[in-house]
Amino acid sequence: MSGPPDAMPLDGLPPGSALATGRGVFTDAYAMIPADAMRDIMASRLPHWEETQVWVLARPLSGFAETFSHYLLEIAPGGGSDRPEPDQGAEAGLYLAAGQVAVIIDGETHRMEAGGFAYLPPDSDWTLRNWGAEPARLHWIRKAYEEVDGVEAPAPVFASERHTPPAPMPDTDGGWTATVFVDPADLRHDMAVTVVTLAAGAVSQFEETHVMEHGLYVLEGRAVYRLNGDWLEVQAGDFLWLRAFCPQACYASGPERFRYLLYKDVNRHTRLGSPWQA
Repeated sequence: MSGPPDAMPLDGLPPGSALATGRGVFTDAYAMIPADAMRDIMASRLPHWEETQVWVLARPLSGFAETFSHYLLEIAPGGGSDRPEPDQGAEAGLYLAAGQVAVIIDGETHRMEAGGFAYLPPDSDWTLRNWGAEPARLHWIRKAYEEVDGVEAPAPVFASERHTPPAPMPDTDGGWTATVFVDPADLRHDMAVTVVTLAAGAVSQFEETHVMEHGLYVLEGRAVYRLNGDWLEVQAGDFLWLRAFCPQACYASGPERFRYLLYKDVNRHTRLGSPWQA
């Protein structure tokens, strides 16, 4: 069954009688980490983060994510960090799935509620605290910002699903929409974080392939994905990584809408030569 819209890792372990088989897949073109493989006992801790558990869903690694890291955090009331980001060259996309947090950046306080989004530029001085009475569930996507000569770095962005009308994809009668928090034509930005929604039974019209790498966390519902010639069933709480140029298509297979949080790298030239060259 699908989990709640703020799908989080499960508590505890399966019963001892359960089979040690699952839906996880790891290939050189894509990976799928299923929700039931991300139990609470797999959580990590981060330096300078208080009352916070973190699940690392993706990190730069040979044969895996190359451009980003994706954390899923559960922050207890009062928890958070006054020193959240150790890498001053890192930019951040924050999406709040549940609860309430306050982000203070450059001395200004921004209160976020469920469905809220924040883009935090590199070299930012920011802090984050859970100011609510319930645990906050936060997606934190980190990327090393790629500077471009003559293009200034972006400013902070704070938005929310509530105040961001979803944009329908062409010829879908509104069955496939994207909630876009940052103008995709703004070349200051080199990452995009959006919420994509497919109505029950809606499909992506073609098998696409493109230069962007994807991280995809299922927030709600079920779907069947076509990835590099394989068919996979996914549901709320699952995470997908797609290498650049991995063929992809999907359809919403459950009785409810299908929603996911999507990362991709955008608006930059391709790097030439060895990635280890200066």
